[in-house]
Amino acid sequence: MNKGHEITRGKTKVLHEYPGQPDVLVVSQLDAISARDGERRDTLEGKGRIAAKTTARVFRLLNLCGLPTHYLSGGEDDDDNEMLVRRAQMIPIEVVVRGVAAGSLVKRKPGIARGALLVPRLIEFFLKDDANHDPLIEADDIVGRDLATPQELGTMSELARMTYEILAHAWRRRDTLLVDLKVEFGRIASGEGKGSLVIADVIDNDSWRIWPQGREDLMLDKQLYRNLETVTPADLALLRDNYERVADTVGTFPQMRPGMIAIIIDGAPFAELGNSVARAVGQFGLASVRHIVSVERTPGYVLQLIAQLDATFAKMVIIAVGATNSALPGMLDNVSANPVLRVDAAAVDLDGIAFSCAKALGLEDTIVYGRVMLMQANVRSAVMQADAQLQAQQQGPPLAPGSSIA
Repeated sequence: MNKGHEITRGKTKVLHEYPGQPDVLVVSQLDAISARDGERRDTLEGKGRIAAKTTARVFRLLNLCGLPTHYLSGGEDDDDNEMLVRRAQMIPIEVVVRGVAAGSLVKRKPGIARGALLVPRLIEFFLKDDANHDPLIEADDIVGRDLATPQELGTMSELARMTYEILAHAWRRRDTLLVDLKVEFGRIASGEGKGSLVIADVIDNDSWRIWPQGREDLMLDKQLYRNLETVTPADLALLRDNYERVADTVGTFPQMRPGMIAIIIDGAPFAELGNSVARAVGQFGLASVRHIVSVERTPGYVLQLIAQLDATFAKMVIIAVGATNSALPGMLDNVSANPVLRVDAAAVDLDGIAFSCAKALGLEDTIVYGRVMLMQANVRSAVMQADAQLQAQQQGPPLAPGSSIA
């Protein structure tokens, strides 16, 4: 990959300018592995290639889900361990999302049993400061030091939580427990979206704890290296194999497992409503097919059509569109093993139907699952913004000195 001047160099990566595009950087991963704030260092042959693949595949998944990241392209073997990313001003904070009690948490809080599930997820902030061992820092101190605004902290927490849940969903599908996750953020330095927050740096096998079958003794992540009393060539070979295995598994994360939404419309008068349903589910990237039938006039065709659809699509949600008294939903429910949802022309809730379809298919598809999470977060944000505007309107001008509210 064509590179310009070196900008900075860290323990595990190097950043270069990208010729002709000042808003873009080249990130090169190194074959270094370290622990204990750099006190332990080793060269793990091939780690740069593996880390680049893992990070690129994670960021590609997050991009497909709609989360903002700095990742643009690259990271595979033919890219020389290099990725193209948007230039961002990094915030010197590590956001750690914990779903299972482990690591420093159980040392700091002995009342929490090791391995206990944490619901809701615990979010902690750590100041990036190797000299002081990346100390835990409270939100008030982050704001007080002008490292981030309260609004930015809220956004970082929400994005980190969604990142954790998306990756936890993907790992669950592979019978692996995501214990915790470290995420870093930056502000876009220039160009479109300047100043906006993005998930940045890297997310690779050094960024999380993962326990296959929920067993800590089967860990595949960097903690295995941290736990070693001494490091032997055999240990490094095992680590490299684990990292390669993780990268290969993560390579399956960004692959969408498309399901089908079958929109069955009971009569031509409801055709446009069926089109509206298709547009609503399309917001989640879900494909759909539409058919007009008549339960009263062509019941045999309805049965034949559903049999064909059931045989064609491995994963399908059926939506029955029609009048309040339509017999179509009941018929479909009794002839198909796939879930059937009803759209009543007299009381249409397109968003609700779309969410229900996406949640059903999101059980198996991490990309759809992530899009549902993002849509839910956007809905919550819109409600809170509307309430904030209402409160501001109700406050009115300040009261005169000495006056009171009756």
